[in-house]
Amino acid sequence: MTLLQDVLDHARRLPGVREDFPFDFETLTLKVGGKIFLLTSLRADPVRLNLKCDPERALELRARYPDHVLPGYHMNKRHWNTLVLDGTLPRALVEELIDHSYARVLAGLPRRVRAALARGVEEGEAE
Repeated sequence: MTLLQDVLDHARRLPGVREDFPFDFETLTLKVGGKIFLLTSLRADPVRLNLKCDPERALELRARYPDHVLPGYHMNKRHWNTLVLDGTLPRALVEELIDHSYARVLAGLPRRVRAALARGVEEGEAE
């Protein structure tokens, strides 16, 4: 398996995750409740992931990994990071940051959407 496949498999296991290509055929987004929590190019080498992050933590990560955690490319740089995955960042950290991004987006969803996801029902589906 490739590194990209591994991190995407981790993200796909989170509840209610859906994939989409809203911009072009190489930019994959993973969403929860219709909101993006992970964005990546299927062609980038090295692999790059855009992930939502707490603003203070984003700054800490950028300071600790200046060549591998960057302000989010084409995103709100206060709330998004771009991770450069060339093997430098520990896999456990990457997976934890995917989970963190998912949790931040999930927390921002309307209560009814979160409740539907908790029941395993995607918003808009018949119950």
